[in-house]
Amino acid sequence: MKKRLLAGLLSASMVVLALTGCGVKDNSTTGSSNTETEGKIYRIGINQLVEHDALDASYKGFVDALAEAGYVEGKNLELDYQVAQGDMSTAGTIATKQVNDKPDLILSIATPSAQAVVNATKDIPVLVTAVTDPARAGLVASNEAPGGNVSGTSDLTPVKKQIELLKQLVPDAKKIAVLYSSSEVNSVVQADLAKAAGKELGIEVIDSTVSNSNEIQQVVQSLVGKVEAIYAPTDNLIASAMSTVAQVANANNLPVICGEGGMVDKGGLATYGIDYYELGVLTGKQAVKILEGTATTADMPIEYLPDEKCTLQINSEVAKQLGIIIPEELQSN
Repeated sequence: MKKRLLAGLLSASMVVLALTGCGVKDNSTTGSSNTETEGKIYRIGINQLVEHDALDASYKGFVDALAEAGYVEGKNLELDYQVAQGDMSTAGTIATKQVNDKPDLILSIATPSAQAVVNATKDIPVLVTAVTDPARAGLVASNEAPGGNVSGTSDLTPVKKQIELLKQLVPDAKKIAVLYSSSEVNSVVQADLAKAAGKELGIEVIDSTVSNSNEIQQVVQSLVGKVEAIYAPTDNLIASAMSTVAQVANANNLPVICGEGGMVDKGGLATYGIDYYELGVLTGKQAVKILEGTATTADMPIEYLPDEKCTLQINSEVAKQLGIIIPEELQSN
């Protein structure tokens, strides 16, 4: 009798312990099965080239995607967010420091920052975003199969559709300029695409390059009377100085078709472009896979936003200032 009673008490105790153990683990409110239970603090270094609407939106989307998956700054995540303010030397210094800190992951926002980080490490996982062509920029072996410690997302915009939009809004345009920084590989890629699209539409496309922000006003002024419109791709230098570009161009009746929406907000005429916040979200989802060990950069292809994430944006005030009538087919969009 005593043996049966003792066995019963032991059995009951084991059940209570088992139930108590089950109550410790609850993943219902997080997207990650690892972050809550392991107690690890994940560390991510972020190297952003310059502050402007597109890059800032990418950063925000990245952080929000991590939070959605259960990686929350101040809880189980530390972010070292640094901005190089457009200076390549500073981007290199930031990259070196972050590599020496040995984080779990580094995010590079924009091509020059990505190149600085990739030059500093071949071991730490690196994700890039707001980079038009990572392979052409020398960041990965190929966009389909990166093969090393780098992967990420591309901000390749629908350049051909943007040039077609320019033709719709400025139907008499025969000659246009592509305004970009000669030091940004991503911009050279887009300039080449713009020339190909212009050729199909019977538009001559000429290069108009700058090497620093101090040259922008003079270069835009030099285009007056030479071209009927300007195409400004997703160039970081031009985007950060878009207000200056718009001020000169609009005062001289030169419409500016832009690579992304933030540039339109600052005085550009229109764009058909991607959502940089969504691009950041896509990159954040890649980061979650890497942190959780379900994927590696070597076998993670460069990803792109689908066409349905591209939107038409027209600055009606600028259109009115330039005397441009928006075609009905664009108004319906």
